[in-house]
Amino acid sequence: MPRDSVRRRRTGPLHRPLDRLLPRLRALHPQDKLRVCCFMSEQVNGEQTAAVIEQARRPLLACPECQGTALNRCGHANGLQRFKCKACGRTFNSLTGTPLARLRLKTRWLAYFDCMRDPACTVNNAAAKIGVHPSTSFRWRHRFLKWTKLDRPARLVGIVEADETFLLESQKGARQLQRAPRKRGGVASKRGISAELVNIVVARDRDGKTIDFLAGRGGLKAAALHDYLLPKLAPDVVLVSDANAAYKKFAREARLHHQPVNLSQGKRVIGPYHVQNVNAYHSRFKAWLQHFRGVATAYLDNYLGWRWAIDLGRIETPERFLRASLGIIST
Repeated sequence: MPRDSVRRRRTGPLHRPLDRLLPRLRALHPQDKLRVCCFMSEQVNGEQTAAVIEQARRPLLACPECQGTALNRCGHANGLQRFKCKACGRTFNSLTGTPLARLRLKTRWLAYFDCMRDPACTVNNAAAKIGVHPSTSFRWRHRFLKWTKLDRPARLVGIVEADETFLLESQKGARQLQRAPRKRGGVASKRGISAELVNIVVARDRDGKTIDFLAGRGGLKAAALHDYLLPKLAPDVVLVSDANAAYKKFAREARLHHQPVNLSQGKRVIGPYHVQNVNAYHSRFKAWLQHFRGVATAYLDNYLGWRWAIDLGRIETPERFLRASLGIIST
């Protein structure tokens, strides 16, 4: 037989590895087919995750030891390219120095990010859906939110509404409580605003840009507004608030134009001035928090950042959420 015909027979389409594999896959039991699908899905997700990480971090690559940018490629590990600094010899990858460093199971990250985009996502629901332990789900949630929560506008301009909302202080998950335990969250033992409540201040301009921060417990103090709000305000803003004396004192000391709206007297709107936008934001935030059945005060700033990312549409896809968790915020 001529050599050419033998060569054609060996290299024909039926002798390619995939073509030999497909008939064997069709003959598998349905449960085994499902296992193959899950395996291949994880492989594809892992490659996609690595590609997003490498692309997002490439412009920021530098040696974590000496900050040098002269690098050599140094093999692969855990699906990611490793680099070696030419100056000091330190090796690292694209996740070194980020909140996601040393986290495992990258093949399931995108599925977990997809779970977190669901407003009703809980730690246990996400863990069961992607097949990890609840403690892993909890750790991932707050690692992924560590840089995402830092996405805030640099400056509020024009008419800026500011108002505070309160949540009952929670030590959920703490090993040692600093007070007597409450049954299923419970309620405050004192009426009105007290030190049992955490004060959350939200400021929002008419363009929708939002600043929020924890102002301690109990009533609002002007010092907290100086520390957290003043650096974010343009000098010519009009600050609109309720009749809380802390805003009046803060505006006077900061030399800002202040327009109070006395809600207790039934005045909700004075010309173009009101606090309805910020109150609507409070309402969306608290309704969203109901799904979690209690949020620990220690992690409350993460949830504020998470809600802002949802409200602004920053995490509309798992890939975009992954980039945000790496500090790459795309507008």
